[in-house]
Amino acid sequence: MMQVFKLKILKKVLHGKYKTALMIIYFKNTIIIICGMLFFFSCSNEKAKSEKISDLSEIKNPIAQIQYSVTNKYPHDIGSFTEGLLFYNNTLFESTGSPSNLPQTKSVFGPVDLKTGKIDVKVELDKNIYFGEGLVFIKNKICQITYTNQIGFVYDAKTFKKINQFSYTNKEGWGLTTDGTYIIMSDGTFNLSYLNADDFTLVKNLSVTDAGYGLDNLNELEYINGFIYANVWTTQTIVKINPSNGEVVGKIDINALFDEAKKINPSIAETNGIAYDSINDKILVTGKFWPKIYEIDFEH
Repeated sequence: MMQVFKLKILKKVLHGKYKTALMIIYFKNTIIIICGMLFFFSCSNEKAKSEKISDLSEIKNPIAQIQYSVTNKYPHDIGSFTEGLLFYNNTLFESTGSPSNLPQTKSVFGPVDLKTGKIDVKVELDKNIYFGEGLVFIKNKICQITYTNQIGFVYDAKTFKKINQFSYTNKEGWGLTTDGTYIIMSDGTFNLSYLNADDFTLVKNLSVTDAGYGLDNLNELEYINGFIYANVWTTQTIVKINPSNGEVVGKIDINALFDEAKKINPSIAETNGIAYDSINDKILVTGKFWPKIYEIDFEH
């Protein structure tokens, strides 16, 4: 009898009498499968989210803030549109630029008298043609670059007489320093160019990153104890760069110095200029039209 009953039910199912019941069973099973899939993907997404958050926390770890103290102050010529600052043979040198909208400015360089802040001008460029930028001493020579002419000039370090000139492919020239082997040049991007000190050809580029992102507007440069320090244009920040990988490993915020300088001369522009006196182990910083050069001390 049971087998006959089952056979009757099967016939009815096949003729559609129990179609609704089958559809309910089908949909129940489908819902169970969908719920299972949603649970699986939800777990996967949560795992992915946690991994992304972990990655972001690593990227967004704050760069170390370098604390400093002011140990001395010197006068600085408020007419100097500072583009380069460096020590050579225990003497501070400065190079300046000459924006066309600031007719009082000149593109010059020379040693600075720390009693007056005035530059003893050794070289002056024709401001109608050139805008002077960074400066570096290497191998008894002085190298000076220009803003948009893609031309650099070479002078004898003793006589300041021009002995050569060179060209570079960077669209702009900003800052210069040296690690003792190469000339290191900034051009307003996040790349630093390493140039051969003999023939000024490009050796390599170093991409500078801040928390994983390219750091644009690298300006005046200084090399201190194995690290490159760079002013960041339009800011009052100096960054410390690891030359082995281009990573920013420290930041110096000198807004307090900027604010102090601005109270004396409201016409100042951004921070630009960092010089390291390796003989006396002292560091000087200043900015465009600043009335002061500040000697600062920090762990370096």
